[in-house]
Amino acid sequence: MIEEGKPLFVQIAEQIEDSIVDGSLPEESQAPSTNELAAFYRVNPATAAKGVNLLVDRRVLHKRRGVGMFVSPGARAALVAARREAFVLRFVEPMLGEAARLGLSTDEVADMVRSRAPEHDRSSERNA
Repeated sequence: MIEEGKPLFVQIAEQIEDSIVDGSLPEESQAPSTNELAAFYRVNPATAAKGVNLLVDRRVLHKRRGVGMFVSPGARAALVAARREAFVLRFVEPMLGEAARLGLSTDEVADMVRSRAPEHDRSSERNA
């Protein structure tokens, strides 16, 4: 779970983001406390707080005085949008660049992707 070379507070923030994106931490629900995060990840509470504060700065979490941190309304949609853009930059753009170097058309690339998609993805395409 802990990655070498990446700051622990960033990894904690990413794990919380993952929980929001996958729906296990819904919008308006209470986020784990810094003490809970510190105990779970076996880190200093200040490190956990730094990860939480990163998400507060990004408006993914907000504080309710005297109660704790909560997932902000619209947080999931914002995270999904940001991750989609990162996906395009990290994977799609390089793939299209390599496809162009190989002389592959967009349709050929799309066919290659479809042929390797899990069956449930292909069946949902047919039903759309």
